[in-house]
Amino acid sequence: MSNAIAQQRGLGAMIWDYITTVDHKKIAHLYLVAGGLFFLIGGLEAMIIRIQLMQPESEFISAGLYNEMITMHGTTMIFLAAMPLIFALMNAVVPLQIGARDVAFPFLNSLGFWLFLFGGLLLNVSWFTGGAPDAGWTNYAPLSTTSPGHGVDYYVMGLQISGAGTLIGGINFLVTIINMRAPGMTYMRMPLFTWTSFITSVLILFAFPALTVGLFLMMFDRMFGSAFFDVTAGGNEIIWEHLFWIFGHPEVYILILPLFGAFSDIISTFSKKRLFGYSAMVFATVLIGFLGFMVWAHHMFTVGLGPIANSIFAVSTMAIAVPTGIKIFNWLFTMWGGSIKMTAAMLWTLAFIPSFTIGGMTGVMLASAAADYQYHDTYFVVGHFHYVIVGGVVFGIFAALHYWWPKMFGKVLNEKLGHIAFWPFFVGFHLTFFIQHFLGLMGMPRRYWTYFEGQSLATGNMISTVGAFLMAIGTLVFLYNVVYTAIKEPKASADPWDGRTLEWSIPSSPPFYNFKQTPLVRGLDPLWIEKMEGRKGVTPAEPLGDIHMPNGSVLPFLMSLGLFIAGFGFIYQVDNNLWYIAVAIGMGLTLGSMLTRSLKDDLGYHIHKEDLIEKGDGK
Repeated sequence: MSNAIAQQRGLGAMIWDYITTVDHKKIAHLYLVAGGLFFLIGGLEAMIIRIQLMQPESEFISAGLYNEMITMHGTTMIFLAAMPLIFALMNAVVPLQIGARDVAFPFLNSLGFWLFLFGGLLLNVSWFTGGAPDAGWTNYAPLSTTSPGHGVDYYVMGLQISGAGTLIGGINFLVTIINMRAPGMTYMRMPLFTWTSFITSVLILFAFPALTVGLFLMMFDRMFGSAFFDVTAGGNEIIWEHLFWIFGHPEVYILILPLFGAFSDIISTFSKKRLFGYSAMVFATVLIGFLGFMVWAHHMFTVGLGPIANSIFAVSTMAIAVPTGIKIFNWLFTMWGGSIKMTAAMLWTLAFIPSFTIGGMTGVMLASAAADYQYHDTYFVVGHFHYVIVGGVVFGIFAALHYWWPKMFGKVLNEKLGHIAFWPFFVGFHLTFFIQHFLGLMGMPRRYWTYFEGQSLATGNMISTVGAFLMAIGTLVFLYNVVYTAIKEPKASADPWDGRTLEWSIPSSPPFYNFKQTPLVRGLDPLWIEKMEGRKGVTPAEPLGDIHMPNGSVLPFLMSLGLFIAGFGFIYQVDNNLWYIAVAIGMGLTLGSMLTRSLKDDLGYHIHKEDLIEKGDGK
């Protein structure tokens, strides 16, 4: 009995530890678990969509529920699965790669996570309160402004809260990478994953405010009777499309760029070679980030902007193919003549190259404004989009998780299970989405909940659904691998892959202060340089001394909880003014927590030199 009580206390203490933590490695775990959960929810929604479309005139779900499914699938996968999983990787790896003890603002790091989580939970509460948002994941006006019920209100409030968390996270990583690099870690010595995380953070900083503005205008239209998007009252619904895509196109690069960086690190490590054309890769990344802001209207070729605007955006869209092509050739040249080791991480990486290239080719097709009149709003676009997002982002997340799992959890994922998970997912992915290009060219519109017999669309849809089930099997095997590894696999060494960058110079999983002594960086691939000179670990840049660490705090959790409560008040005050009480309580909790944070001096604590000496040399 006493054992059970101790275990309960242990679990309670662990939960409290995670709620109050400001350690970037634990926040990475939180992002991974929450993002993984939303990924499964989004995947379940996708399966329901594919079952509905498996055969003509299916009655599996109603038209209204189908609209809610496609809206929530897209919104969940982009905002609540892909983004947090990428933030999990950035949190786990970036501070270690630049030789820092934590991010610049540990408190804000925690706040960013809890805002994202409560925003995501608020969005998903809509399923249980009379209907989820149903205006598509892009939430186009006037469909969204006239949608009955509170579904779209949940979309607006949920994404406002969640987006604030992402914006905070992006600013935090910018400051971390600019200010906290170890001595000798110049910009042109940073690993590619850190570089791409840096550019991604810049994109977040400039892209998310556009979404925030759009959501505010939508909030005022729906909850406070304004008419920004109401044509009959002098508004303009195309403004929503501009605001959404000024955010939405850079968002695609926010998702893919960090994984380009991960692929670069993985290919370099498992080819036993320096990355080919390092500086070209860096400049290509910067160029993609820059051009990513100049192409948003290619989502709007059919709204009537006119031939000149369409031409400008078509040309700038095609221009993005150039830096992306540079990257693909550099990855191939890195592997050329390398000593390649086919780990699960490398398998996902190799699968990514042709898959993403196909997505790029169909992207160039869509970039031609004249041709886009034919492709627009057909399944061709769905096929293209998923080749980029699944073939790029999801493959990348799987590759990066296999690669950095030992650094995050101290165990190497089982390689055999990793290969078994890969094949059904890879085959299923191509079965699901390749055929959709042809369905689109045959005239199947997107966002339609059914189609008729005799339109020659049944076979393609059936193949697509079979592929979706294969992807689900691959995902389940990966989850089994996670559990199996946690129970069965032995503890990982500090450097299981014979890595090249700083994160492999410290134990797996790292101590909570990361580096006992700040490392001295003497070139690109700093750990590899030390290995070539026959040294174990990295030369320290400072003598052993006391380490200053931040205290944990429950305030980020409370601030986010306050906004979550206030969100309900804003949504329902339209029906009854008493709901303003919820707004007052929620905002009171948030502002009270902010005030506490401002007035209370939190000076952190020190780990003393003597304690560090007792723990061995930390190599």
